[in-house]
Amino acid sequence: MKIFIDADGCPVTGIAVRTAKEYNIPCIILCDTSHLIQYDDAETITVDKGADCVDFRLVSLIQKEDIAITQDYGLAAMCLAKQTAVLNQDGKQYTPDNISGLLEFRAVSAKIRKSGGRLKGIPQRAPEQDKAFASALKTLLKSR
Repeated sequence: MKIFIDADGCPVTGIAVRTAKEYNIPCIILCDTSHLIQYDDAETITVDKGADCVDFRLVSLIQKEDIAITQDYGLAAMCLAKQTAVLNQDGKQYTPDNISGLLEFRAVSAKIRKSGGRLKGIPQRAPEQDKAFASALKTLLKSR
């Protein structure tokens, strides 16, 4: 088992790396060339900049017993198709039961933005979100 992190813009990379070390599980960080993300206890794979380059590389590497961490619904769907576990940065687990609704929400939101509409921005991250993520990751690791 390995933990793969879609690290571009991921606020919980450090928590995931520390948790992986605590459970003695390899951790792989994926980012593009516009980011420099290095942790002593994780392997970093840097890919070319471009739409979905990180996503496609992560999907090519991940296997059934692995865990992906991402806030990207499209990447989550591709990982679920490979029967992996997928968590977002708030500790919510993506599942076959909830991914369709999330993808639909993403499509509707894109349509609103494209037509000039505005959506509410993302609120500032709270410490409780980090705690929820850490707890969910540990629970998932204990169950595998």
